[in-house]
Amino acid sequence: MGKPTGFLEFTRELPAKRPKEERVNDYKEYIERYSDEKLNQQSARCMDCGIPFCHNGCPLGNVIPEFNDAVYRKRWKEAYDILSSTNNFPEFTGRICPAPCETSCVLGINQPAIAIEEIERHIIEIAFDKGYVQAEKQISRTGKKVAVVGSGPAGLAAAAQLNLVGHLVTVFERDDMPGGLLRYGIPDFKLEKWVIDRRIKLMEEEGVIFKCNANVGADISISDLLREYQAIVLTGGSTEPRNLPIPGRDLKGVHYAMEFLKQQNKRVAGILFNEEELVATGKNVVVIGGGDTGSDCVGTSNRHKAATVTQFELLPKPPSERGQYMPWPTYPMLLKTTSSHEEGCHRKWAVATKEFIGDEKGNLKALILVDLEWKVVDNKAAQFVEVKGSEIKVPCELALLAMGFLHPRHQGLINELEIELDERGNERASEKNYQS
Repeated sequence: MGKPTGFLEFTRELPAKRPKEERVNDYKEYIERYSDEKLNQQSARCMDCGIPFCHNGCPLGNVIPEFNDAVYRKRWKEAYDILSSTNNFPEFTGRICPAPCETSCVLGINQPAIAIEEIERHIIEIAFDKGYVQAEKQISRTGKKVAVVGSGPAGLAAAAQLNLVGHLVTVFERDDMPGGLLRYGIPDFKLEKWVIDRRIKLMEEEGVIFKCNANVGADISISDLLREYQAIVLTGGSTEPRNLPIPGRDLKGVHYAMEFLKQQNKRVAGILFNEEELVATGKNVVVIGGGDTGSDCVGTSNRHKAATVTQFELLPKPPSERGQYMPWPTYPMLLKTTSSHEEGCHRKWAVATKEFIGDEKGNLKALILVDLEWKVVDNKAAQFVEVKGSEIKVPCELALLAMGFLHPRHQGLINELEIELDERGNERASEKNYQS
C-alpha cells in the first residue's frame, strides 16, 4: 500500500455537509467534496490487510484496497479502471449505497472504518472531470435482441453488461423517464438527477435503446416481446408497498411514502403530474417506518417547511456501537442518524400506530400511538406486546407509510407470464441459470 502507516496518522473524516439552514431551502445534494489533501489522507488510511474483508462485504466484489492505493498515488485513470471493472455505476453507489464494505473493513475492529463510499464517489467524479469516462462504441454485435423490463439500477446494469457483450438491448420503462427508484424514489438532495441523465446519455451512445411510457403487460403485449426478442430480463423491482390496515387508513392525508417522494422529484424536475398534490407545508407530519425511505420523507418534509416532523419505528432504539452480539465483520444494526434527521425530526422507537383519527370531512387530524415491548409470552418466540396504558394521541395532518416493500406487482406482466413465485411473492428463479 502507498502509506502503510496512514491509518495511524489520519482519522476518518467525511466531506463537509452544506449548512442545515442552507440546504433545507433547496434540493441540491447536501454533501460536498473532499479537498485533494483530505482525499489523499483518507485513501492513505487503507491498511495492507492480509485478508481485506471489505471484498466480502461488497455485493459487487469491488477491488477496494487497489483503488484506494491508486487514489493515494493520484493515479486517477488506474483508480477509475479498477473501480469500473466491477461496478457499472459508481456515481450511484458512491452516493446512496449503505456501504456494507465499510462495516467489513478490517480497520473497523478498533477504529472508524475507511471512508470507502466517499472515495468511490470521488474516483468516478474525477474520472468524469478528466474525460476518462467515454462511451464504448467499438462493440462487436451478436445480432441477438434482449428486452430489459425496468430501468432501475438492476435494469440499467443488466442493459449495460448485455450491450457490451454485443447484444441489441432495449429497455422498457413504464414511467416517463428512465431510472426507476433512482429517478423517482431517491430525493434530489441525495442524488441529483443530472447524475442519472449523464449515465443514460452514455448508454444511448453505446447503443442501448430506452422506451419510456412503455408498460409491458399493459401497453405492450408479452406475446409481441416474446416474438421480437431472444431473451427478456425482468428487473421491475419490489414495488408493492407494505400497507397499514388499521381504522382510519382511508382518511385523506394517509399516503404511501413513494407517492410523496415521487411527486416531489417530479416537482423538482418541472414535470407535471395528474395526482392530487401532496405537500407537508405547515402540517404535523408523521413518518411511519424507520428506514432510508422514511428518512427521505423526513428530509423532504423539512424542505416543505412542515410544522413538525416525527418518525416512528416499530423496533427498539438500536445501539450506537457494536456489542457482543454484533461482532466484526458482521453487518451491525446500529443507530443511524442521517442528514435529514439532523435537519429536524422527533424520533420514537418501539411504538405502533393503532388508529388514524379524522374530522367530520374525512381529513386526517391525529393518530393513536402505543408503546411496545419485546417479550416472551406463553413460552413462545419473543414478540411485540403493547404496553398497557401507554396510548397517546398525536396531532397529524399527513401520515406517510414507509414500512418497506413486499414483492413485485403481480398484476399484468408477472401473472401473464405465469411465473412461479416463492413464499414471499417474489419471482422464483433457478440458482444455476437465474431463469424463472
